[in-house]
Amino acid sequence: MARSPCDIRLLLLAAAVAFIYIQVRLFASQSHHAERLAEAVSNHSPAPPSIFLVFILNTGTLVQEKSESRCTSQLRSMIDQVSMQQEKIAALEEMKIRQDEERVQLKILIQDLEKRSLQTLVNKNVVPVAAVVIMACNRPDYLQRTVESILKYQKTVASKFPLFISQDGTNGDVKKKALSYTQITFMQHVDLEPMRTERPGELTAYYKIAKHYKWALDALFIKHNFDRVIILEDDMEIAPDFFDYFEVAAKLLDNDKTIMAVSSWNDNGQKQFVHDPKALYRSDFFPGLGWMLTKPTWMELSPKWPKAYWDDWVRLKEVHRDRQFIRPEVCRTYNFGEHGSSMGQFFQQYLEPIKLNDVHIDWNSEDLSYLKEDKFLIQFGEDVASATPLHRSDALLKAHNMNVDVRIQYDDQGDFERIARHFGIFEEWKDGVPRAAYKGVVVFRYKSSSRRIYLVGPDSLHQLGAKQG
Repeated sequence: MARSPCDIRLLLLAAAVAFIYIQVRLFASQSHHAERLAEAVSNHSPAPPSIFLVFILNTGTLVQEKSESRCTSQLRSMIDQVSMQQEKIAALEEMKIRQDEERVQLKILIQDLEKRSLQTLVNKNVVPVAAVVIMACNRPDYLQRTVESILKYQKTVASKFPLFISQDGTNGDVKKKALSYTQITFMQHVDLEPMRTERPGELTAYYKIAKHYKWALDALFIKHNFDRVIILEDDMEIAPDFFDYFEVAAKLLDNDKTIMAVSSWNDNGQKQFVHDPKALYRSDFFPGLGWMLTKPTWMELSPKWPKAYWDDWVRLKEVHRDRQFIRPEVCRTYNFGEHGSSMGQFFQQYLEPIKLNDVHIDWNSEDLSYLKEDKFLIQFGEDVASATPLHRSDALLKAHNMNVDVRIQYDDQGDFERIARHFGIFEEWKDGVPRAAYKGVVVFRYKSSSRRIYLVGPDSLHQLGAKQG
């Protein structure tokens, strides 16, 4: 950090005070030694006092001259050091000015590139369904795999789903890779301010990610004025019907204000737990990992966006305020990011076995009115209530040996975790809600079959308005 002229003056003042203090101490020391020497001479020598007095004065003068010379040398050295520091500070200030100017020019260049690219990609005769943004940072190989997966299915609907890459930071390989795709608009978030965590030991990566998300979504919704945005990450592949799915889901978002976002992800979407590629559900738990939201929702979230852990923040009840999320049974995105900010957390157990939908569904011909809140609540409640209830300690064993839909009640979070661990589904809760749950109910298929297993909370049937069978 550069020092101000006031700081330099303070250093010089301190040096002067130090010099005066040394001189006073030297004078006092010389007087003391002179007195002691005179006393010693008067007690042990018969020589005339005047001779010794001359000797003492001469000696004192020599000592003082040497001391003054040493002090002067030290003071000059201090002044030279201060002068050198001033020169370094001036050089750093000049460097900072040049860097600021370069940063401004870079920002202008990036904005110009964004504008030209966007003008080229957006068909003025077609209203985009949603902008699609890939959030990237420092993994060029992952980014390439993601982009190639997206372009495989996006080319035919490019005007409906304009594609963006938003890079956080200045990784040259990522930027080069992103700019190599002429059909994609490149955005770059450069923040050179030091990142500070709120608690010791936290990873700064989660803070950087949250800041990048806010910057990118502000740019797409406010600067570019898109009505909806689909957020992907640089370690995802998409399903063949990804864009058709989100085109139909856009209508759901617009017409049902009880839906906060639509996701392409199912936390319990592992191969052994899914069966029907057409099945969609409402959920009280935000899935993330390939999701779409609208501009009004973002304008609500943006002013209070958290400093870190943005996804867990969205999962708070005070944030989503009784709104739900649409999720598929079979995932429309596959997360291959074993190496990243989460350091491969849960990858082998939960992410690697995910089933990515591999069949094309004509979503425009599907009737999704069953997902409206009143209809879904009734139908889902009837499905849960009609499932065969299993009780007592042998419930888990019976669940494996029955050929019908079953429901197993859990008493609390600990009980749920025990049952979830037995079947191998996600055990995690956030703010009192299990992953993928709706009204406390988590549903999954048994060994890829059509059979459903419902894990039901103690108050779930009441919340669903269903009678217990």
